[in-house]
Amino acid sequence: MEDKIFKSGFVAIVGRPNTGKSTLLNKITGDKLAIVSNKPQTTRNSILTIKTTDDYQLVFVDTPGVHKPKNRLGEFMNRVVTETIADVDAAVLVAECDKTPGETEKELIAQLKTRKIPAILVLNKADAASKDAILPVIAQYTSLCDFEAVIPMSALKESADKVISEVLKLVPEGPMYYPEDQMTDVPEKDIASEMIREKILRLFDKEVPHGTAVEIEKFSDGEDLLRIEAAIYCEKNSHKSIIIGKGGEALKRVGSYARSDMEKFFGKKVFLKLWVKVRSDWRNSMSDLKTLGFERK
Repeated sequence: MEDKIFKSGFVAIVGRPNTGKSTLLNKITGDKLAIVSNKPQTTRNSILTIKTTDDYQLVFVDTPGVHKPKNRLGEFMNRVVTETIADVDAAVLVAECDKTPGETEKELIAQLKTRKIPAILVLNKADAASKDAILPVIAQYTSLCDFEAVIPMSALKESADKVISEVLKLVPEGPMYYPEDQMTDVPEKDIASEMIREKILRLFDKEVPHGTAVEIEKFSDGEDLLRIEAAIYCEKNSHKSIIIGKGGEALKRVGSYARSDMEKFFGKKVFLKLWVKVRSDWRNSMSDLKTLGFERK
């Protein structure tokens, strides 16, 4: 009897901001580990998520959206993408089905071709466009790169089975890199931090959410209760007032929604305490960026 073939590999999910990369990743793995928001530049660091079955282990890396940086945080985010692409077996480029390739997509395609990384093109939000609108977009993308597969889909509404099937054609036979029950290499306190930041992105507008960062100051995991204390950093006193809200109501909503997600994810009651602090221009401070976890490991 032949030994069963086990495949494993690392797969980068890349694209410009707000194309649905994190939505696709969450759909692939079945667990909400990546922030999903309708605001661009949601993901700031690479998020590694692991999908393991009896036949394979796929290690997906969700990367920040490539964009023109306006500060050192933006430069860091773009660098994360470049460095991630260098270390993977395959890539999934996520773009919108009704938009022709721009400079961002052309730059990413050039990097993939230079490094000879096989890639799949996922044209997301296909439910919102006609076939006639999608076909010219496919033609332009395929003229730039010999993609292994092109998949128009709605990451929000459809199964990701076809994406997984195509990715498995590109990764080699290999070992199980992580324990079969491990979902991510992101520490639990960082997952909690991202859950808080997601609520800020959802509840506030304009520059306020993009100028915030969350630092977990206490993470005490008991048998029946998880105690978390976190600082929300913003860049201006006016932003602090908005995040706290009249009578503290806005901050209470952030805490309530984040606590609900945490209790579902960690499977226990969560005591969550939040503070809001001003750290002026932290996105341009190398020391602040390092303190808040924005550095390559």
